Amino acid sequence: MTATNGKRKIRYAVVGLGWFAQDAALPSFAHAENSELVALVSDDPTKREELSKKYGIKLTYSYEEYEDCLTSGEVDAVYIALPNHLHREYAVRAANQAIHVLCEKPMAITEQECEEMIKAANDNGVKLMIAYRLHLEEANLQAVEIVRSKQIGEPRIFNSVFTQQVQEGNIRLRNVTGGGTLDDIGIYCINAARYLFQDEPIEVFAVAANKGEQRFSEVEEMTSVILRFPNERLATFTCSFGAASVSTYQIVGTKGDLRVQPAYPWQGEIKHYLTINGETQERTFEDRDQLAAEFTYFSNCILEDKDPEPSGIEGLIDVSIIQALYESIKIGQPVKIETRDRHQRPTSDQSIKHPPAEESPDLIHAATPSG
Repeated sequence: MTATNGKRKIRYAVVGLGWFAQDAALPSFAHAENSELVALVSDDPTKREELSKKYGIKLTYSYEEYEDCLTSGEVDAVYIALPNHLHREYAVRAANQAIHVLCEKPMAITEQECEEMIKAANDNGVKLMIAYRLHLEEANLQAVEIVRSKQIGEPRIFNSVFTQQVQEGNIRLRNVTGGGTLDDIGIYCINAARYLFQDEPIEVFAVAANKGEQRFSEVEEMTSVILRFPNERLATFTCSFGAASVSTYQIVGTKGDLRVQPAYPWQGEIKHYLTINGETQERTFEDRDQLAAEFTYFSNCILEDKDPEPSGIEGLIDVSIIQALYESIKIGQPVKIETRDRHQRPTSDQSIKHPPAEESPDLIHAATPSG
């Protein structure tokens, strides 16, 4: 840990320098006052060279040199932004060297991989947090409070659409790397239904559709899902890699409803449309640096020895639901599931506000999913 003005900072290595790491994560360290970017890990020498110059980073490592990074004595935590199939390996290796782990979602590909990550963190006494940035974002946390306060009555229905066009060749369209609509964007809908209902689904059903484009030769083009929750509540959503960009959810209660649009962005304004007894109120939540909030929160958990709320168990539950949904697609039937009890849920106390990043940086050997 480094100290600035008497305050300790957690020193991070960012592992994987693709689009999201470059566009969202690296610039956010400027706002995360208790966090410091000290190392970059990538197999692309151009990325290492140019990004280390841009951010004034002295330590850069290839993937082969990852162990050197972990044992350098210069790093307290890693932020893992690698393809999904690599999350388990790089998280476990970090934990085994007593390095704290902030890992992008989905946590891993299988429940077993998630369990291995949790065990490694527990065995080595390190913090493990899954990067659910919306657990720290005001609009989504206020949606939780609106539902909990019963302003819309008893919540009965959750419905969401999350779609985008993903270019052929993008890693999200590859099966071997853990791509697919449910893992990449459906997980946001699943997680939102869980934090709004404050509960876990007990039965799931899904169907996938694919009109046969070459880019969807390995993963489904789109998926529609039904999640049955206790007390006969239903959550439905459709996610797609082959449709126009839409990001919205609506939760409907016995007295009113709340629509959030866009629901899941990492930057830009988010709007609430709250309708009670036929009258609609609109509220705008200003743009915030969500990644800076994530680093600030995780660093505080390390510095104050607190367990992160978006824990390994949170990540494991979503992965177990995704696995059950793929099983449902395969057999064409609903699948009953038993998920673990979740005692921690995101609350408005977790909201962290940082000003938005100045502008999107130029990407080096990377592209947005839509190109």
